[in-house]
Amino acid sequence: MKTPTGKVVAVCISKKKGTQKSDVGIRRLIEHFGLEGDAHAGKWHRQVSLLARESADTMRKKGLTIRDGDFGENIVTEGIELKSLPIGTILKIGEGITIRVTQIGKLCHDRCAIYYTAGDCIMPREGIFGEILTGGTIQTGDEIEILEQGAEIKTET
Repeated sequence: MKTPTGKVVAVCISKKKGTQKSDVGIRRLIEHFGLEGDAHAGKWHRQVSLLARESADTMRKKGLTIRDGDFGENIVTEGIELKSLPIGTILKIGEGITIRVTQIGKLCHDRCAIYYTAGDCIMPREGIFGEILTGGTIQTGDEIEILEQGAEIKTET
């Protein structure tokens, strides 16, 4: 039996790109597309973004008052050091959702409001992005398991 290494603590979406996301608690992840109703979903390599709660807590310790989704992240996790996962790592969430890590961090073209408030933004260094290999419903409290890099994904037919 595999032991979960983390959990989902927030599921966030936004209707427009470049805006903070709001925690909706539960949402459908669409295979090869992304989070239903989120502006960043689409047929590309950054279908969903993840950020560790521990990373956001670093900003809170600097005195910033932030909510889940304020850095533009779709899924907030706890118990996993996301930024250390190699590209290609497969995450299993809940009852069978699988996400392949496709990118660590991103280039920010413009400094966001969070940067100007806190003097820093963590998403470019500590956020990760992925593609949805197997869809399903994701919700707060779902367990997250790190599968071996390049692990075979078994899907029901």
